[in-house]
Amino acid sequence: MIDNYFIADQFSLLAKLMDMHGENSFRSRTYSSAAFAIEKVTHPLAEMPEDKLVSIKGIGDSVAKKVIEIVRTGKLGALEDIISKTPPGVLEMMNIKGLGPKKIATIWKEMGIESVGELLYACNENRLTLFKGFGEKTQKNVQESIEFYMKNQGSHLYAETEVYAIAIDTTLKKEFPQQQFALTGQFRRQLEIIDQLEWVTTATDEELLAFLGSNNYKTQETLEDIFSVLGPENVLLKFYRATPESFNSVLFQTSGSDDFIAACQALPGWNPTASYQSEEEIFSALQLPAIAPPLREKATALYNQATLIQPGDIRGIIHSHSQWSDGVHTVEDMAKACIDQGYEYLVISDHSKSAAYANGLTEERIREQHRYVDELNEKFKPFKIFKSIECDILGDGALDYSNNVLSTFDLVIASVHSNLKMTEDKAMMRLLNAIRNPYTTILGHMTGRLLLSRPGYPVDHVTIIDACVENHVVIELNAHPRRLDIDWRWIDYAIEKGVLISVDPDAHSIDGYDCRYGVLAAQKGGLTKQQNLSSYSLQQFEDYLANRKKLRGI
Repeated sequence: MIDNYFIADQFSLLAKLMDMHGENSFRSRTYSSAAFAIEKVTHPLAEMPEDKLVSIKGIGDSVAKKVIEIVRTGKLGALEDIISKTPPGVLEMMNIKGLGPKKIATIWKEMGIESVGELLYACNENRLTLFKGFGEKTQKNVQESIEFYMKNQGSHLYAETEVYAIAIDTTLKKEFPQQQFALTGQFRRQLEIIDQLEWVTTATDEELLAFLGSNNYKTQETLEDIFSVLGPENVLLKFYRATPESFNSVLFQTSGSDDFIAACQALPGWNPTASYQSEEEIFSALQLPAIAPPLREKATALYNQATLIQPGDIRGIIHSHSQWSDGVHTVEDMAKACIDQGYEYLVISDHSKSAAYANGLTEERIREQHRYVDELNEKFKPFKIFKSIECDILGDGALDYSNNVLSTFDLVIASVHSNLKMTEDKAMMRLLNAIRNPYTTILGHMTGRLLLSRPGYPVDHVTIIDACVENHVVIELNAHPRRLDIDWRWIDYAIEKGVLISVDPDAHSIDGYDCRYGVLAAQKGGLTKQQNLSSYSLQQFEDYLANRKKLRGI
């Protein structure tokens, strides 16, 4: 039987959604009052006749008819209708503490945000403070509430699990000094999304359970060679059993994807029962060079002997936002931080004029910013600030300024920020038109995806990469842990075709300079520092920009 709490919840949700959609406020208050009244009723409404329902304070004829509808059908038609008009991600926002219907309406209708992940990204970019009702304190509270909520959803960004994984690893090794432990699986391969943390260990189930159980971890699965537990952080911990003799063999077999391991097993010299002193011995037996764990996804990695890019190989900050648009710091403070951190140059790329939500730059403000950058460059020589813009790709693929304005920049990063719900044909038209513009230097976050929050719009990666080759356009690997876009799975094709990648932080504050997670993703695609634009020295970067302008006739 349907209980009173279920019925009250239906009216409460209906009232909130009506407020969110800006519908009749009198009716929404009526439903909200009805929900409150129904929760106080001790006798089941499902057993009451209509005339008795109407007599309850807070329930009139209209509400009584809807109560009967819920009791008879198990649902409320008016609620079903309004839910059908509400994006699922907007509905999910109602789970975030501190977000009421009016704030969600502002987020959805004024900011154009339709998912919890997009909202978190907007908080990281300092966007909420630009809207009425959202000060810095509110933005911080919303960010913390979302982070707490997302921790309980089961899948996590690599960046969100890293500190936790290392802490658990350190604790286990300290607790069991006589046993062997090694992180393996998804985490060791640096996958961008992690749904479990995995170890190879010589510790017994009993030892692990005695320790982890005392720390509120509960057993999830016990198989012949696997033991897994779930703790209060809602991250599955999986342990592969091994003996000291089999340890490196098990580590090897759990560190690669199915495709990679299958390719290894097909080679002469494969012996899963042999005892090895290290993984290098296994590769040697297969007559292969040692392959770094991040590359152990594709079978083609067996023949990749490149020296992978490292976090310390980033020499300049390309793609950053200042107080001129939606950034936190002044350009001067950003430049000083770059110098202090050993970078050779800064590419300041605030938002363009169509990005009104981010205080995008008008043509007049561009001229003012350029004069300001000239003054700073005199002050900070030999360090250099490059004049750039993150230019919106408009609905028809045109860029947000005329070519006369674009010609005043040292380089242009072209990105899609609006109307993200597109067919592949529409997305390809916009991207290809932008790539063909001679002033487009870098294609920013190619698919617009936000990991665990928003899928990218559909694109034909091969065609995009080929077009970038033809038009001498660099493809960004946006290093924000929630983007990592271009997807690393396409980097090997870009390298094969000769397209430069640029690992860029998309920094909205000085704290955002770190490109490490972008570099870890780039490693999975086999990127070297020679193939990465942001690894160029200042002189190499200036030479590249000058040569590209000649090639494009501008």
